[in-house]
Amino acid sequence: MHVHVNCADGEAKFWLEPHIELAQNYGLNDRQMRAAEALIRKHENDIRKAWHKHFGR
Repeated sequence: MHVHVNCADGEAKFWLEPHIELAQNYGLNDRQMRAAEALIRKHENDIRKAWHKHFGR
């Protein structure tokens, strides 16, 4: 399970399992990466629920 983060400067992909971890970064700076990871951690349960609803798994 993973989530993509997009912004004007680029995008990143984070794995959610087995734990939240950066998979790839295409252009985000350190500040943007920290902000993205903080939001993912804050909304992890909502992200997981939406992922399961969307993919039916």
